Amino acid sequence: MDQLFPVHSDDGVEAPESCGYWCTLAYWELKHRVGRLFPVYDNSINVFAHHPQGSGLWLEQWFPTSPSNRDSTVRRTREKIGCGVTITRKLDGVWLHNRSKYPIFVDSPTMDPPNTRNLTVYKVFPGFSTKVFDFKVAQSYRELTDGPVDTNAFRISFYKGWGSNYSRQYITSCPCWLEVLLTT
Repeated sequence: MDQLFPVHSDDGVEAPESCGYWCTLAYWELKHRVGRLFPVYDNSINVFAHHPQGSGLWLEQWFPTSPSNRDSTVRRTREKIGCGVTITRKLDGVWLHNRSKYPIFVDSPTMDPPNTRNLTVYKVFPGFSTKVFDFKVAQSYRELTDGPVDTNAFRISFYKGWGSNYSRQYITSCPCWLEVLLTT
């Protein structure tokens, strides 16, 4: 297990100190959280659907449900997760790599200007990576936040997007998604 925290970058920004884990993953199917929270201790975590695709969070093992109890859209979407994503904590923030054969979608408070009411949903194509959370930006947002906003969390939807450009307006209409809750 890597122990990086506390982290001080060259520009003096301190990443959050950890009391063992640096984030917690919540897996959701539509409006329902499935299973318990999954703490992440290593600097990187793979999240995938079936059969081990390296070490990490294997959804079928961690969150098993009977196919007869699962919505057919959820079942079809979960099949498309495949190798899923890798979430990595680095000195400058958190990076997301799409290991799936299909696009994933993400929103994060540090990817948009402060106090944005409706966060932009970004599409990440297969094989691509993006910085989904910036520690320095998040630190500056803490003083600017207007209203009940969690500036230390971001959300990832597998295969299905949401927002103004999609038929699903809210992430809770997406069949399979993750909420990444960062420790501060």
